Amino acid sequence: MTDISQKHHIIVVGGGAGGLELVTRLGRRFRKNESVRITLVDRNLVHVWKPLLHEVAAGALDADIDGVSYRVHASSSGFHFQPGELSDINRGSKTITLAPIIDDQGSELVASRKLAYTQLVIAVGSVTNDFGTTGVAEHCYFLDSVKQATQFHHALMNTFLSLQANQYNQSLRVAIVGAGATGVELAAELHKSAELIRVYGFEDFELNTLEITVIEAGPRILPALPERIARAAQHELEKLGIKVMTDTPVVEVNNTGLKTGTGEFIEAPLRIWAAGVRAPGFLKGLGGLETNKTNQVIVTQTLQSSVDESIYVIGDCAAFTQADGSRVAPRAQAAHQMAAQVYINIMRGMKHKPLQAFVYRDHGSLVSLSSYTALGGLMGNLNSGTMMVEGWIARVMYKSLYRMHQVAVHGYFSTFLLILVKGINRRLRPRLKLH
Repeated sequence: MTDISQKHHIIVVGGGAGGLELVTRLGRRFRKNESVRITLVDRNLVHVWKPLLHEVAAGALDADIDGVSYRVHASSSGFHFQPGELSDINRGSKTITLAPIIDDQGSELVASRKLAYTQLVIAVGSVTNDFGTTGVAEHCYFLDSVKQATQFHHALMNTFLSLQANQYNQSLRVAIVGAGATGVELAAELHKSAELIRVYGFEDFELNTLEITVIEAGPRILPALPERIARAAQHELEKLGIKVMTDTPVVEVNNTGLKTGTGEFIEAPLRIWAAGVRAPGFLKGLGGLETNKTNQVIVTQTLQSSVDESIYVIGDCAAFTQADGSRVAPRAQAAHQMAAQVYINIMRGMKHKPLQAFVYRDHGSLVSLSSYTALGGLMGNLNSGTMMVEGWIARVMYKSLYRMHQVAVHGYFSTFLLILVKGINRRLRPRLKLH
């Protein structure tokens, strides 16, 4: 077992939106306190805000440049970083076990390790739910991580190259299953990538040979947003030539396309599954924690596990029931608010003060259709409860959500510098990642 001489050890497992913000605040708070150790555990080495993974997939965002290195950030923010994947929790001895790290050739690089904790925060996020649909795991791309988004981007670039070599003897067909925010935003971003690639050696590519199909099992796209916003978004997609199919469940996927519940076959060499989310399967029964049918860990009003007060759970993997009986949806703004509340409760717990209940405040939802437009609804309108915004105002507000995350991670001054560098890079770097 790893020897930790400090009296208090807080481990945060998962460096997504909530986990990274929390561990950053804790690291800065206890940077000079030798009696408290803060550790982040994540299986990846780089953080990219999950709502932007569709931009990595389409090539609008370069994870190598725009991502946050956990090791570098840990050094500057006063916490420690342990690469690895959680495989077990022993609540009796207050230890977690990290699975061995295996390289691409199957060789063990790092053996299984145990870390002792005083308090544990689980923030492992969510993964795409394939609902057990035949062939999805084998024949679809997912956007749950930087690695997966990068794999799709490589496939997209290789497809462009192959089509050009064969003088565009067939259309570029892409099928996106799931018309939530990820699927809708990805469709628009892929269309923008097809426009941009014409500037970089593919000037003979004709946009009318691009066939993007968004397939939704439900009656409309963007089910989490008001219907009038969903209608506006669908109209914008269709203006771009993107085909939207609703009330169309996918029942099987193979290496050439997808079969729908009506028996129709949709041919698509590139297939992305973005339909629904669930917590990672390894959480089911982990350490005796209480979970629901989507593997989320059931938490109390203070965001502590229902069976262990020393374990907090935040973000998409937390099953939190509000006072009205509704569940908090898995969204970045929820993870952000949960991270802030757990930080407060950890501080209050150390001072032996009563913990505060978490209260979720829904600020609305926004979707960005690449550089074409953005739209969404903001909570708080006196007449309807939701105020619809679109166009450049919505784009500014959409970007501000990411800026809030950057401020939480880097601080105001560093975020200002990042925005400045981003503006300079738009002049110096290609607008599309080409490799």
